[in-house]
Amino acid sequence: MNQIKLFIELTRLGRPIGFMLLFWPCLWGLTIVYDFNSDLLNYFFYSVLFLSGSILMRSAGCIVNDIADKNFDKKVERTKNRPIASDKVSIKLASVYALFLCGIAFLVLINFNYFTILMALISMPLAFTYPLMKRITYWPQLFLGITFNYGLILAWISISNEISIVPVIFYLGAIFWTLGYDTIYGFQDIKDDEIIGVKSTSIKFKNDPKKFLYISYSLFIISLFLVGILMQFKIYYFLFMIIPIIHLLVFQIKKLDTNLSNDCLTKFKSNNLLGLIIFINIIIGKII
Repeated sequence: MNQIKLFIELTRLGRPIGFMLLFWPCLWGLTIVYDFNSDLLNYFFYSVLFLSGSILMRSAGCIVNDIADKNFDKKVERTKNRPIASDKVSIKLASVYALFLCGIAFLVLINFNYFTILMALISMPLAFTYPLMKRITYWPQLFLGITFNYGLILAWISISNEISIVPVIFYLGAIFWTLGYDTIYGFQDIKDDEIIGVKSTSIKFKNDPKKFLYISYSLFIISLFLVGILMQFKIYYFLFMIIPIIHLLVFQIKKLDTNLSNDCLTKFKSNNLLGLIIFINIIIGKII
């Protein structure tokens, strides 16, 4: 039971916000491309595949991240008790866990068409080199955004078997969404990160974070409008857009206090709700 508890802690399975932020772009991409006049069971089947893949790859990614950051995590108050940092789980055992999870994820992946499989495999280097970015650039959140939202592209081509401008615009916008919410998340550790020399957009824009957040979230909102126009969504889609706009610009930014770790965490977690709101908005645009 203790090993199971450590495994859950290692993979963050007890904190679903991580894999949900990976899953929402997948579901957005799947929903905008899917023809709801066809078999709905197939839509739910693909949704389950992407959810499973999100859970598995996020879990493996957490392990790889903790292996790479072991020495850093020991020096940060919030992360010093993580299984690898505290030596409760060895790097060898953690590596076995990561390989096992990747193996299961591959079994999920082979259910898709060849183009999707190829594009997913191409993205793997990005997924596993992300932990190194905080050592060499102040933009690790950008690399996280590129990786975390890639499922939007995969979901589109899993149905259409081709790429188009719509998912590309949506994908680029979603990258700025991640840039925003992970910058907010980073303010929890900013003092420790500056001491140990870890870089982030939270540190880079610490003197005027809200300006950077407004720019990032505004670009995301613009992408949502462009997707609605290109997909010829109904007017209700654009009217409903006021809800995510208020959530992003008012709740997440205007009411943000970067000096309070709990407030940063609350604003970060609220992006799970935002993912659901945008999903509902896409459904409204396509069906109503």
